[in-house]
This record gives sequence, C-alpha cells and structure tokens, in this order.
Amino acid sequence: MRQGDGGLAAGLFSARLRRYGFIFSFLAIPLILYVVFVISPYAQAFYISLTNWRGISANPQFIGFENFTRLLDDDVFWAAVRHHGLLLLAMPLITIAIALFFSFLLNLGGGSRGGAMTGVWGSKFYRVVYFFPQVLAVAVVGVLFQAIYRPDNTGVLNGLLKWIGVDPVGWLINTDLALWSIMAVVVWQSVGFYVVLFSAGMSAIPRDVFEAAALDGAGRFRLFFSITLPLIWDTIQVGWVYLGIAAFDCFALVQVLSVDRGGPDNATTVLPLEIWRTAFTFSKFGYASAMGVALFFLTITFAALSLRVTRRERIELS
Repeated sequence: MRQGDGGLAAGLFSARLRRYGFIFSFLAIPLILYVVFVISPYAQAFYISLTNWRGISANPQFIGFENFTRLLDDDVFWAAVRHHGLLLLAMPLITIAIALFFSFLLNLGGGSRGGAMTGVWGSKFYRVVYFFPQVLAVAVVGVLFQAIYRPDNTGVLNGLLKWIGVDPVGWLINTDLALWSIMAVVVWQSVGFYVVLFSAGMSAIPRDVFEAAALDGAGRFRLFFSITLPLIWDTIQVGWVYLGIAAFDCFALVQVLSVDRGGPDNATTVLPLEIWRTAFTFSKFGYASAMGVALFFLTITFAALSLRVTRRERIELS
C-alpha cells in the first residue's frame, strides 16, 4: 500500500469515528434512561418471579419456578387468559372494521367531484367527532359508561329500552354480557385513533389511482377492496398489533366498570388486574411478578405471530 493510500484510509476512519461519536453523544442519554427505566424493571421482575417476595423483606427466598407451577393450577389466571383470547379475537376485528369504514367514507366516500375523489360532506367535522373519545381520560370514560350501563331504568341504555317495552338489562352484572359491554367501551374509545391512522394511510395513496379506477367504472366496493385495502395493508398491520397489545391491558376500564374488580364471578378479570390485586391486595409480589412474566411472553408471542401471519408483499406505486 502506498503512503498516500494509508493516509487516506486513516482520514476516512477518523471522519467515520467522529460521525459515529457525534451520533452516540445524542443517543447515549436516551439509551441509558431506557435501560434504567425499562430494561432494568423487566430484569427485576424476572428475578422476583423466582422468589416468594412479599414486598417487605430485603432478602426474599429463592423458590425457582414454583410460582409458575402454581399458575398452571390457578383457575382465575386461566379465566383471565381466556378473556384475553376473546378480546384478541373480537376487539381488533371490530375496531379495525369500523375504523376502515369510517376512514373510507371520510376520504373517498363522496365519490368523484370535479374529476377528484373526495370524502362525504362534512368529513372534517366527523374527523373531530370520531377522535373526541380518544382525548378523554380512561377514568372519565369509565364513569360515563357507568351511567350508561346502570342496571335499572335510570341507565341511559335501559331508559331507551324501556321506551320499547324491554325489561332492564344488567349490562355489567350479567356474566354473559359484562365482558362484551366493557369491550364495547374499549372499541368506542379506540376507533377515533385508528380512523386518523387509516386516513393518513389513505391520504398517502396518489389520487390518480382512484380517479383512474373510477373512470374505468370501479364502484366504491371495488375501490375499497381492490385498491385501498392492499395499499394500506402495512398500516392495518400496525393497527392490528397495537390493538392486540391493548387487548392484553384493559386494566383501567375493567377496574372502573366491572363489579367487584373483575366480577361478577371473575367474568371480566384480566391479567393486569390480577397482577395488581395479587401484589397490592394480597402482598404476593413474587407470584404477581410470575403473572407479569407470563403476560410479557404472551404479548411478545402475539406481536411476533401477528407480524408473521399478516405479512404480505409490499405494493409500491411509482
């Protein structure tokens, strides 16, 4: 190697080192904070799940996988897992279907006007209306629907049913209806966010594509299923994963709306609620951590499988 080539290589290496050092100087503090406040609690939870810690002793007894063995025989734990399974099947499907329908109406439902595809009349106003539940605090939503679901005729829903001669329905006290009633609230609050998300995806599609299809005689049904849906599939995939992760949560609404925190008869209990109750009501932090670890792996498994199953070949428009 000639002397000039060696000097050039050294200069390139020095420039690259300065560049990466500059980038690392910006990333170091966020990375340290992430490790301290996210990775570290996860690591501690994994360790605590292998102990019988009750939140007081500084030196908990190590018991290995005994907490996880107990989970296998815990009927309440499996009831919560079944509820998450129902939420995973129904909540994302319902929310995404409603959000896609509204998004299509707001962006393309008005048809072709002046040679351009437009949304329905008043679409800007409807965007605000749909998104409004998203800005409400979860506790406020819970209190609001407590009044709506009240089991006597003073409840909003039962008051409407009374007008048509239907007896009051125990929306939150009926074991067959309670979880579905809470799921309806989650969907109601979530739809607005996904309307905005899917509308952004539809707005990124060149209007020429829709206009060309409309000139060829494609109706709204064909525009949606043959053009819109394939082109925003990546956005739908992200929304599906978000909703699945949300289905593993639902702590706040279940806490506020359910009878006796997860009732009646554990008909609405979910794992985050059981983790909270086991830790802070019964002081079984080791067992609660084992539930948390199980929830962690359930969530990670769902996200990985969802991304794998819903993966499609990306469609790019030139």
